[in-house]
Amino acid sequence: MSRHSASGRCFPCLRAGGGLGAADLAALRFTLTQAALSALFACALAIPLARALARRDFPGRGAFVMLLGAPFLLPTIVAVMGLLALFGRGGLLNGALAALGLPPVSIYGLHGVVLAHVFLNLPLATRLLLLGWSAIPAERFRLAASLGAPVGALIERPMLRATLPGAFAAIFALCLTSFAVALILGGGPRATTLELALYQAIRFEADFAAAASLALLQYALCGAAALAAWRLARAPLTGAGLGRPVERWDAQGAGLRLLDALIIAAGVLFVILPLALVLLRGLDGLAEMPPSVRGAAGRSLLVALAATAIALGLALALALRGGPLAEGAGALPLAASSLVLGTGLLLLIRPHLPLQAAALPVAALLDGLLALPFALRALRPALREAEARHGRLATALGITGWRRLRILILPLARPALGFAGGLAAALSAGSLGAIALYAGEGQATLPLLMARLMGAYRMEAAAGVALLLLALAFGLFAVFDLWGRGGRHARA
Repeated sequence: MSRHSASGRCFPCLRAGGGLGAADLAALRFTLTQAALSALFACALAIPLARALARRDFPGRGAFVMLLGAPFLLPTIVAVMGLLALFGRGGLLNGALAALGLPPVSIYGLHGVVLAHVFLNLPLATRLLLLGWSAIPAERFRLAASLGAPVGALIERPMLRATLPGAFAAIFALCLTSFAVALILGGGPRATTLELALYQAIRFEADFAAAASLALLQYALCGAAALAAWRLARAPLTGAGLGRPVERWDAQGAGLRLLDALIIAAGVLFVILPLALVLLRGLDGLAEMPPSVRGAAGRSLLVALAATAIALGLALALALRGGPLAEGAGALPLAASSLVLGTGLLLLIRPHLPLQAAALPVAALLDGLLALPFALRALRPALREAEARHGRLATALGITGWRRLRILILPLARPALGFAGGLAAALSAGSLGAIALYAGEGQATLPLLMARLMGAYRMEAAAGVALLLLALAFGLFAVFDLWGRGGRHARA
């Protein structure tokens, strides 16, 4: 039996009795290696970028910091398309190398997977470290200046020792669930992750015993990484301040200003350039999209809306219940991925229901579950504030149950509901996980259609689908978020 990679190569699957074979152990090693390297490079590059942003104020700084949150909503497969447009065979880099008479470079393999993860997670690492710098009170810098002490050794290094381990663990956990990245840029015996091995075991080999073993192993890895990220996430011990503006006397030289400007410019280009290439190539590829794109767009919209309803419903129920048990239940999906959960459901429903009939409902259910931790985190503070402000009055008036939810909680929590709904919808619209396991012909969503077009080397059509997917994901987020903020303005 041979296993086929996304790039068309095949390699032997050495298993005995449904256990883990040599190829699966190689996938385990590759998964851990790429996640560790990705987290290491993302954090290492985030340190100078976050420090430059922390000590410089310039026009557009707020917009750029806000833009750093965009890759979290960006569909992973669209990000991969942007990187291919820059570093792929026909990308800008190889075009420039060819013009200089130099050999081309390949983005496929370990370095390509790491590059994609750094692109997706460098903004997150920068935001996490920037929060650490922002928490340092101005008085600490004033004290260092009066003593003539080095700011780096006295202030910044202790903050980094407190924040870096949590940022590294969080990004490491995210990089363990790298199905779309590994599907496009990995493959072969030396560049296959556990999730890609899991997908291949089901789709190409129908080896459900091996798939169950791989799913359990992946769940254990993700659970351990998520636990480590939670345990290591702690606020830096910087002390309280008086809220004065920070003055960085240690960064006033012309050389440091130039260095920070170059670092920030490089960060802007690294985030913006792949997205700009997706937009430019997507406009040219709109006319090349296949007729099936309409159905795929409709299915993506349907799944995203259903997933949003599931995520918001569960998040509201858990937030209203409160307590450690509810919070733990809401955090459980962080330890899994859509492929792992999809494998478990597949093993349950396969004897009773055709898999293709369950494709869209399962995709919506799993996308909703995976968005639950983020929706719960957004809703919980809003519900607590609503109860703190008007809970006693509502109780005195006898407003309980559904009436309390409808009259008191939902109107006050509308901004949080809008944000959580937009987040869930955008994440679901760009999800390429369970739908890849279940979907048959005529059931593809936009991410799956895009992956199939890329696998068939129809890059122009795939670029058009990428632009449509990008518009759908950010459009859904904007609609929900604007609805939520409209409620806040109406009350004001």
